[in-house]
Amino acid sequence: MSRLVIDGLKRLHGETEVHGSKNSTLPILAAALLCEGKSLIHNCPDLSDVAGSINILRYLGCEVEFSDKTLLCCADDLDKNHIPDSLMREMRSSIIFLGALLAKTGSASMCFPGGCDIGLRPIDLHLKALSELGAEISDDHGIFRCTSPNGLHGANISLSFPSVGATENVMICASVAQGTTVITNAAREPEICDLADFLNSCGANITGAGEGTIIIDGVNRLQGTRHSVIPDRIVASTLLAGCAATGGKIRLDHVIPSHLGAVLSIFSECGCDVDIRGSSIIMDAPERLTAPKIVRTMPYPGFPTDAQAPIMAMIAKSRGTTLFVENIFENRYLHVNGLLRMGANIKVEGKVAVLQGVDCLHGADVEARDLRGAAALIVAALGAEGKTTLSGLKYLDRGYEDIESTLRSLGGDVRRI
Repeated sequence: MSRLVIDGLKRLHGETEVHGSKNSTLPILAAALLCEGKSLIHNCPDLSDVAGSINILRYLGCEVEFSDKTLLCCADDLDKNHIPDSLMREMRSSIIFLGALLAKTGSASMCFPGGCDIGLRPIDLHLKALSELGAEISDDHGIFRCTSPNGLHGANISLSFPSVGATENVMICASVAQGTTVITNAAREPEICDLADFLNSCGANITGAGEGTIIIDGVNRLQGTRHSVIPDRIVASTLLAGCAATGGKIRLDHVIPSHLGAVLSIFSECGCDVDIRGSSIIMDAPERLTAPKIVRTMPYPGFPTDAQAPIMAMIAKSRGTTLFVENIFENRYLHVNGLLRMGANIKVEGKVAVLQGVDCLHGADVEARDLRGAAALIVAALGAEGKTTLSGLKYLDRGYEDIESTLRSLGGDVRRI
């Protein structure tokens, strides 16, 4: 079993690029199922979740080639409409294939998705929305079977919560449904816009992505295209957090700073000097951070739940007290036990965590229990005295491409054994 060994208190400095967004790549790969001909996806990160999607595509009969951050996908020979449990349980976002398969073949079957145990997954939002598009859905002991005997049609869909996954499933499915679909209370994340850009490049007719209401006029067919995935804003947030935890100064290239507005404001509140230059962010962190008053996770454009854990680790040694309020997932503090082992002072009660900054952290043997928690423990280890050994790397590898090499290039002492 692989582990990371991190020798802390090495000030991060230098520059690096941010790889493509995991949360954009996965729905785009699902959407490629609907295309005739080949789609080329550039800036595709090499992650275990992406490998999981590739395995699903190949199982379904698609041609897939992946090399040098470019993925080719052709679904012309797709010959299956079900996904086995072993592939579905590899990752949480596998449910995104439901709408694509239903639209492509008229029927689909799959089980509950897997992934990190960070809380309840609102699969009901996906199923309700797809049923409004004309799907008939049955649950056979945890296996969802979906058909569209009368075809898919446009609908007015109002989401009770702006779920990213449900919004994406509807966008994909409705792109080739008959008539017009209107999604209200749609998710507004940048990854939604990236998916819309991909689908529109394929011939779809989607407007309003990035706003609360999205309109999809169904078309008869989609054609393969070329598309470049946006940079990963959570990876960018994590690298900046590592810099801040070590009092460092780094330059991140290939980012979209506007996607990081809520996170950058926290860095500024902590006393970091943040300089935006086009598609680059230069951050110079003080020797010791000032604790922000409150970090409250919200749907975009609010503070992202995926950045909560790395930011908590970053300010563990700050001066002052921070109140965290987790509004998205009810089990998003899995990293706290690891931080406590390293000397942090955190108290959790339900969706609230109170962090009192300490003078120092110390290395320890810790285990990641989810993706962003793994990143948080790395951030804490970078700013801790002594060596930290991190296990549970299967979670880390779902969303960070060779992060140890990136951190070494910035002066960190991080190695995988």
